Amino acid sequence: MPASKVKNYRPETRLVHAGTLRSQFGETSEALFLTQGYIYGSAEECEQRFAGKIPGFVYSRYSNPTMDMFEKRMAALEGAEAARSTATGMAAVTTALMGLVKAGDHVVAAKALFGSCRWVVEEWLGRFGVTSTLVNGTNLDEWKKATQKNTKAFFMETPTNPTLEVYDIAAVAEIAHNAGAKLVVDNVFATPLYQSPLALGADCVVYSATKHIDGQGRCLGGVILASEKFIMDHVHQVIRQTGPSLSPFNAWIMLKALETLSVRVQRQTETAGAVSDALAGHKKISRLIYPGRSDHPQAATIAKQMRAGSTLVAFEVKGGKQGAFRFLNGLSLIGITNNLGDAKSLVTHPTTTTHQRLTPEQRAELGIGDGLIRFSAGLEHADDVIEDLLAALDKV
Repeated sequence: MPASKVKNYRPETRLVHAGTLRSQFGETSEALFLTQGYIYGSAEECEQRFAGKIPGFVYSRYSNPTMDMFEKRMAALEGAEAARSTATGMAAVTTALMGLVKAGDHVVAAKALFGSCRWVVEEWLGRFGVTSTLVNGTNLDEWKKATQKNTKAFFMETPTNPTLEVYDIAAVAEIAHNAGAKLVVDNVFATPLYQSPLALGADCVVYSATKHIDGQGRCLGGVILASEKFIMDHVHQVIRQTGPSLSPFNAWIMLKALETLSVRVQRQTETAGAVSDALAGHKKISRLIYPGRSDHPQAATIAKQMRAGSTLVAFEVKGGKQGAFRFLNGLSLIGITNNLGDAKSLVTHPTTTTHQRLTPEQRAELGIGDGLIRFSAGLEHADDVIEDLLAALDKV
């Protein structure tokens, strides 16, 4: 489907048709191309394709028909000029950031990050001479004060994992650009359906496709989206030369999953909203956070930049870790895991899983108490999910 035609369709239609590439057999379902390399018609054609002078696939580490369809469909959905797929969401984050910096550069990031993302910013980049400053993402003055002459990248996730804070993307993008830096946004919790960071001024968006995009607990994947120039200047060669590549099989799984993304996310969001209403004010819960509620601390920012709430709810169970574990062990339907965005409703205890490497003081600063639970809504009937949650709370 030509890019000009895709732009005329709404997101739900793009999720089904964008980027489709059919072979000579005219298959209805996208084909899966399990091949590492490609045969060239002549030595001259091979030379020109390697040099990028003529279009065509070269090596599946960075160019493959199935990967290409997934990337084009994601780009059409996100409103991006270009995309590159990666083996995991963390590969997307790491590639995007490392493509922007070199030894002697500086990164500013929000403190509230997924544990692995924070490790990349603080530990991994630091090994190569890249310094970093972590800030309170809701405080614009902190973003401004943290900038230095050598600041090259800003990084945030919004809503955040696991406390669902929401940051003003447009305002932070302006600060980054005034400092000569690029803003990278991890948009996993909002999904491309509910938030469009590029339209708000961000330079690059990253996803763990493992989450809502696959959404059925089957495989790993990631994707980086930006302008064509950003991708070619900062991403393409990193992927081509270092190989954090998405497998064609996983790309095919993601392609098929995208066809139902809007249906799944809408249903999950409805359930998450119903769960937040059912748990609000519960005597066993001291705090509840959901981006779709008017009592969310950043409700004004959410109204400005998000089209709906989220598939996730965070709440603090009274009794600390002991209370949280009693709640978790009291669940019958909902699974305990560290994944999210799945067809099955899932919960995790961030203190002992995704954010366990942080010190108690660091977790406290981020609002991650020992009783905090992150709930991810699935596709079950909302009443069954709520009944399971309430029954487990009775055991606290």
